Amino acid sequence: MIEIFAHRIYFFFESGIIFYVFLINTIYLFLTVLAYYSLRKDHDSFSTPEQNSILQSPLAPAIAIIAPAYNEAASIKESVNGMLKLSYPDLEVIVVNDGSKDETLEILIREFRLYLSARAVPSTLATQPIRAIYESREPIRLLVLDKVNGGKADSINAGLNAATSKLVMVCDSDTIIERDGLLQLVKPYMEDPDRVIAVGGSVRAVNDCDVEHGRVTTIRMPSSMIANFQAVEYLRAFLGGRVGFSFLNSLLIISGAFGLFRLDAILEAGGFQTDSVGEDMEIIVRLHKFWRERKRKYKIVFMAAPVCWTEVPQTLKILRRQRKRWQRGTVESLWQHREMLLNPKFGIVGMFAFPYFFFFEMMGPAVEILGYFLTIVGIVFGIIAPEIAILFFSVSIMFGILLSTSSVVLEEFTSIRYPSWKHSGKLFMAAILENFGFRQLLTWWRVEGLIDGLKGKKGNWGAMERRGFKKA
Repeated sequence: MIEIFAHRIYFFFESGIIFYVFLINTIYLFLTVLAYYSLRKDHDSFSTPEQNSILQSPLAPAIAIIAPAYNEAASIKESVNGMLKLSYPDLEVIVVNDGSKDETLEILIREFRLYLSARAVPSTLATQPIRAIYESREPIRLLVLDKVNGGKADSINAGLNAATSKLVMVCDSDTIIERDGLLQLVKPYMEDPDRVIAVGGSVRAVNDCDVEHGRVTTIRMPSSMIANFQAVEYLRAFLGGRVGFSFLNSLLIISGAFGLFRLDAILEAGGFQTDSVGEDMEIIVRLHKFWRERKRKYKIVFMAAPVCWTEVPQTLKILRRQRKRWQRGTVESLWQHREMLLNPKFGIVGMFAFPYFFFFEMMGPAVEILGYFLTIVGIVFGIIAPEIAILFFSVSIMFGILLSTSSVVLEEFTSIRYPSWKHSGKLFMAAILENFGFRQLLTWWRVEGLIDGLKGKKGNWGAMERRGFKKA
């Protein structure tokens, strides 16, 4: 009798986990379908005549690019060159050197002929002390702030203090933004300047692409399978989930590598939170909360067409550190604003997006790992029937393959970046293979990050070993 009861309890838990995994994948499939509809309907880029008109217009809103930099000597020259050459009529680049221990600052001074400036920066947002301010002797709008180390969010806030434009774009200092990327990113704001307070763009893996003078000149798939898997993962996250959430005006994260904000909105909300490792997610959740509490009309938008390229980790050690940090940031952001959970006061954000992230993105890795453990143990000891195990692996792995391959298909509805069928074939192959080991490994690391977040572990910048961009 006890043995029968134990089997029933085991079957109950196993069935619950299967339903949970099925539900999360079904919701993501729903978001992917929304993304398909949205990409066909609302994601048109500016045409060439429209771009030319904007480039010649004195009415285009001024934009300041804020690029925090910590130990970015391997890529800082190419990245800043790329930022300075973006197609946009009124642009300033603000690089914030956050107490780098390598030659980041020296490279900037040498390559861009910087000199000590007498320019003053207001202290609207509290930051670590600024040690020096540099401007260029060349006819370029480049400002470099050298400050005491305080973390990425602290560096962004220092850049916000220095910015004088209506809009600010926050990016990583190791990213390469496509030449018309900023022009495409500003499109939602130009169409609705009163309501649009933030816009996010797509991020792609630059590993093994050729980079020359701050431009990606030849696009190719990475030679590293680890990087290939991440290329697919980025497609799934940006072209599936974020397009879908944006369609519902419930986007909870804009990548810290490529986000455009209204300066007044960020300052009014208090700037970026310096004690959070997930500052890019926390600020978006807080903007939703801030505007909905004040019953203001607003939009936070994701645009698939604008693309920036960034180097992704190619070693498991660095990838593990990154994913633990990302998951910890998710835990911190959601827990800090937990009063939004299932709160109708916050509309679809509180009733759909926040619960999805809380119950699935935050808790999902632990449930999935538990499902693998219970299924394997159940099969080994004959507690569950083989059909139950097949059902679990079907909803977890086969559904995962469907979502990953669907994201590759969605790439065809944006400006196609990978130039040949061979690249598409590699993407499809990676979309299948990542579900057999790689995704499970990421899930385990996310559980580690979940535990770190629940324990209240702190820490900001994580070391990222840069190879630097590949020269043509």
